[in-house]
Amino acid sequence: MRNGCPESHKCTRSLRILISRQNEDKQAHSPSAVGLKKMVEEQYRKIKENAETYPYVWASYILVYGGFALWTTYRWRKLQRTEDRVRVLRERVAPSRCAFS
Repeated sequence: MRNGCPESHKCTRSLRILISRQNEDKQAHSPSAVGLKKMVEEQYRKIKENAETYPYVWASYILVYGGFALWTTYRWRKLQRTEDRVRVLRERVAPSRCAFS
């Protein structure tokens, strides 16, 4: 008896079937190391073929997103330098009441 029902009862059999299906789904969705390697190699091959077929599109993506990354890095560094300068100036003006320390 399980949960008050005998083993042959309909709800117990349904529960066993549901659990076995969930286990099968988990096994189907978890690729092995070999399957994962194959999947990565296949994806790499598709990307490589696409890049060879459309080189100007890929070059434009690299140019646009690379430029955006460089600009973001430049602005971030400039902001950090400005914060450092403000921190130093505040420390000089009011060393005991520094809000940033």
